[in-house]
Amino acid sequence: MFAVPWSLMFSRRTDWILTPNRFTQAQRELSSAGREVLDLTVSNPVRAGLHYDADAILNSLKNAKAIDYDPQPKGLHSAREAVAAYYREQHRSLVDPDYLVLTTSTSEGYSYVFRLLCNPDDEVLVPKPSYPLFEFLADLQDVKLAPYPLLYDHGWQIDFPSLSRTVTPRTRAVVVVHPNNPTGSYISSGERTQLNSFCREHNLALIVDEVFLDYPHHGSARPSFALNPDVLTFTLSGLSKISGLPQMKLAWVATSGPATAAIAAMDRLEVIADTYLSMNAPIQLAAAVLLEQRKNIQPLLLDRLRVNLAQLDDQLAGQKSTQRLQVDGGWYAVLRVPVTRTDEDLAIALLRQASVLVHPGHFYDFPGDGYLILSLLTQFSEFREGTRRILQFLVPES
Repeated sequence: MFAVPWSLMFSRRTDWILTPNRFTQAQRELSSAGREVLDLTVSNPVRAGLHYDADAILNSLKNAKAIDYDPQPKGLHSAREAVAAYYREQHRSLVDPDYLVLTTSTSEGYSYVFRLLCNPDDEVLVPKPSYPLFEFLADLQDVKLAPYPLLYDHGWQIDFPSLSRTVTPRTRAVVVVHPNNPTGSYISSGERTQLNSFCREHNLALIVDEVFLDYPHHGSARPSFALNPDVLTFTLSGLSKISGLPQMKLAWVATSGPATAAIAAMDRLEVIADTYLSMNAPIQLAAAVLLEQRKNIQPLLLDRLRVNLAQLDDQLAGQKSTQRLQVDGGWYAVLRVPVTRTDEDLAIALLRQASVLVHPGHFYDFPGDGYLILSLLTQFSEFREGTRRILQFLVPES
């Protein structure tokens, strides 16, 4: 018998670079040394110093009906009704519960939709810059990603000429993030019209990630795509951001579009969901209460985001070398900084010399160096001190 290298036992789809990068190594070194670091990458709302109604949340999980097993592929009707009520109350959208499929996360929702739309090696168009998890989700579903650029000119915009050039015979869908993570840019009404026209022209589906939809920095939230009638559309969201409860695993896919296409999609999605039956009864039975928690947590989150953004602008006003790019919603801010080294080198230097943790722009596929990503979710005092240290560090470099 010949010994087979262990690496050949695994599928090519998991052939990732698994060794820690230099940025991660630097974090581990400081953690091992016991160095206190101001973390301006905070993404977990339950550890951001916010007040939750713990009694209401925990009591919602004490439901005797959870002893019964009622395997409804799309999710319990009561839970889907609760999601429909959220859209009706928050976004004035009359979403039909029968066109909702519940999942444990938006990541699982993506996997369902990719499986529905794509054969192996088919392509999905994704924005750049944007969320770094897309690459892993695509790898696991044997889907190829084709990035299309977002351009910055007094705000972020879809580069439609480049989007058109990206389409091939294997393209199946376009992903948009509304608002984008981390640029905080919503899809404008004009872009929405162009996207629908583009998808009709090329016979493509639209996949819309709306997890940050409820967090506009000015005015009311933008319209949801959950009732987009023009093209086959899959809108993803969930409790993680809406109610600031990432540990309560409840998300969904809302299907809309021309009736014939939407019905056919739902028939197939139901079979996919029935194959996994991933949702658990206690969370589904608690869905109405957990979604109701948004009325407590969203005002706290919005206040945190707006105060930190104002703090950042106040500090930026005292210098000229660093600018904040326009952000309309979401939990992050993008700084444009002088390009004196790679973003990764800069982030490592800030970590080691200023004890501040920020994300380099290349984590989110920014087109070049000169970008740092800050979480506006950080507690007030830490954010103020962290941004002070960043700007103080950058002054000698400019």
